[in-house]
Amino acid sequence: MKKKRIVIALGHEALGSTLPEQRAAAQRTAKAVADFIRDDYQVIITHSNGPQVGMIHTAMNEFCRLYPEYTATPTAICSAMSQGYIGYDLQNAIRTELLNRGIYKTVSTVLTQMVVDPYDEAFYNPTKMIGRVMTKEEAEEEEKKGNHVTQVGEGYRRIVAAPKPVDIVEIDAIRALADADQVVIACGGGGIPVLSQSNRLQGASAVIEKDLAAGKLAELVDADMLVILTSVDKVCLSFGTAEEKALDTMTVSQAQKYLEAGEFAPGTMGPKIEAAIEFIGDSAMRSVLITKLNKDTKEITGGMGTLIKK
Repeated sequence: MKKKRIVIALGHEALGSTLPEQRAAAQRTAKAVADFIRDDYQVIITHSNGPQVGMIHTAMNEFCRLYPEYTATPTAICSAMSQGYIGYDLQNAIRTELLNRGIYKTVSTVLTQMVVDPYDEAFYNPTKMIGRVMTKEEAEEEEKKGNHVTQVGEGYRRIVAAPKPVDIVEIDAIRALADADQVVIACGGGGIPVLSQSNRLQGASAVIEKDLAAGKLAELVDADMLVILTSVDKVCLSFGTAEEKALDTMTVSQAQKYLEAGEFAPGTMGPKIEAAIEFIGDSAMRSVLITKLNKDTKEITGGMGTLIKK
């Protein structure tokens, strides 16, 4: 009997922010991943990288400020760095947890590039803040380079586009590893955004919404289920108000209706619901679970979040 294939998208809560937090969080996450493998799922993992890529971007910018003779580090390179060191912690934590359970399975991180459309409207309206807070003079220098900045309080920060993912360059390698029943970590932080230029791939000054990337990954590997681990137990209507209502289940049509009604914030739950809708589509077999990783029991939280199906 063919194994069910699952894509697990790890949010900030499942990774932490600092290096020590990330290492401890990876160990907790490894237990949840190992549970799925024990239950005979084929597992593909993707993850966020917000604090990590911000730290890398800030560090590299500061290095170039102190040593002007060095070339500035592009956003795409910072994304690649974050994939490498998050993947390193995750794959080692998962490998250790599996071996502790007597399960022998290779865990691999695939440095993944995500193709974006150069004409995506997001490039004309950048919104994602990256890097450190700058002075007015530093912000003006960034604008002279052709970069976008926005004022934040008394300082300034650079902003980049958040285009939608179109295709995954390394998808054949990811599929091959999954077909061989290996654990794969891919598309970290939404993937490295690239523009396809004939036979060449050009890194884009952008970040990709990790939940949309997770949905694209799940679609292209033909997963049966997408599990999005976030900071809340369930999807809620009227979130944060006295009328807040947690949802155990949702149909795709209900999710679309709630999304259009503005029930889900664009920067938090909105992308997760959008990813669920696009992944499930018209399939009666696919499903999406949005839930929380319980830090105390080190398992997917009891109650199992909100399940979305056609």
